[in-house]
Amino acid sequence: MMRTALFAWDYPPSPSGLSTAAREIAMALSGEGCDVTVFTLDRSGAQNIDGVHVVGCDIPDQSRIGRLRKWAAIGHAAAPLRFRQAVLRDHAAKPFDVVEATNWYAPASLLTGRHGFALVTRNSTPAAWSRMAELPVRDKLDAAAADLLEKKQARSSAGLISNTDEHGRRIVDLYKIDSQIPHRTIGLSLPPELLKTAQSSPYPAGEEPVRILFVGRAEQRKGFAELMGAVEILAAEVASGTLPPFHVNLLGVPSVDLPPQMSAHARERVTALGRQPDEMLHDLYRQAHIVAAPSRYESFGLVYQEAIAFGRPVVASAEDPSAREFVGATGAGLLAERTLPQDIAASLRSLIQSPQLREQLHHRAVLAAGRFDRPYLGRETMALYRQAIAKSGKARS
Repeated sequence: MMRTALFAWDYPPSPSGLSTAAREIAMALSGEGCDVTVFTLDRSGAQNIDGVHVVGCDIPDQSRIGRLRKWAAIGHAAAPLRFRQAVLRDHAAKPFDVVEATNWYAPASLLTGRHGFALVTRNSTPAAWSRMAELPVRDKLDAAAADLLEKKQARSSAGLISNTDEHGRRIVDLYKIDSQIPHRTIGLSLPPELLKTAQSSPYPAGEEPVRILFVGRAEQRKGFAELMGAVEILAAEVASGTLPPFHVNLLGVPSVDLPPQMSAHARERVTALGRQPDEMLHDLYRQAHIVAAPSRYESFGLVYQEAIAFGRPVVASAEDPSAREFVGATGAGLLAERTLPQDIAASLRSLIQSPQLREQLHHRAVLAAGRFDRPYLGRETMALYRQAIAKSGKARS
C-alpha cells in the first residue's frame, strides 16, 4: 500500500478553497487504496476523518517558530519548518512513499533533500499572482522570499500537477522548471455531497430580484474591485428603472472589505457574508440565478466547477485560461472580454435582463456538469505518484 503525506494550510470543516482541494485529494487517494495522512496548520492534535489520518501542526504564537513568523522574509520559513518537523517524525516511525504539497507559499520547501520519499507539488495560484503591483519595501522583501521558496520547492520536486494545460505551461515558465520532471494535468473533483445537492436543485424561476453569487476573497486576482464597480453601474440602472432589480451575495467577503466609497444604491444591492460553512455555500448556489466569478486567474477553478455542477450560468473573465476552458468551451456562461467594471457589467446585464438567456445557459451548464469525480482524481494522481517515485529512485541511485 502506498503511503502519502499531504500538506494543507487548513482542512474541513475550515471553509476555504484550499481546504476543499485538500479533502478531495485525500479522499480520492484513500478511495484508491492509498494510506493518507494530512498535516494541517489549522489545528492541534490528531484525528481520523472519513478514513484519513489528520495531524494538526498549529504554530503557537509564543513558540520559537511562532516568533519566527513575525520576521520579514525569513518568517516564510516558519510553516515549512513546522511541516518538516512533523512529517520527518512520522516518516522515521513509518516511511512515506510520497509527500504532496501545494506550491502556494511552499510548505514543503525545506523537504527538498533526499529523505527517502518523492516530493510532489500540486500547483495552485502562485503567491506572486495574488499580490498588488506596488508594495512597500518590507513587503517586497517578504514577497521575494516567498517566491524564492516556491521556486525552490517546484524545481526540486520529483513530480508536478497542474489543473489545466495552460496553467501547467505558465507554472513551467514562472519557476523555470526542468522539462524532465513529470508534469500532469489533473482536474480536481467535487465532493459527492455537493454533487448530490446540485443534482436535486432545480434552477430558480425568473422571480425578482435576480440573485447573483460571488464566492472568494476581496482581492485583485479575483476581480473583486471590478465586480463592485460593475455593481455600481448596474445599481444606477436599477435606480433609473432601466434594469430589473438584482442582489449580490458575497461569500467569503466580510463587510469591512466592501469599498468605502460604495454608493447607497450599490450597497443595498450587496450582502457581505464572510466565511461560512459548506451548508450555506450549497444553499446559496441553490438560490442563485447567476454566479459571478470574474477572476483574472484561477488555478483549480473550483468555483467554475461548483457553479456548473449546480447548472448556474457563470459570468467570468476571458483573461483567465481556466475560465476559457470551464466556462467558454462548455458554453456554461458568459465571458467578459476584460476584467473591467464595464465589461463585467455588460455580461451581467445581459443575464439580468433575460430569463430566457439564463435558462439557455443553465441547460448548457447541466450538460457540462460531472466532468471530474474522485475516482478520476485518485487514479490520475496515483499514476503521477508512480512516475515521481521512479524519478526520485533514479535520482538516489
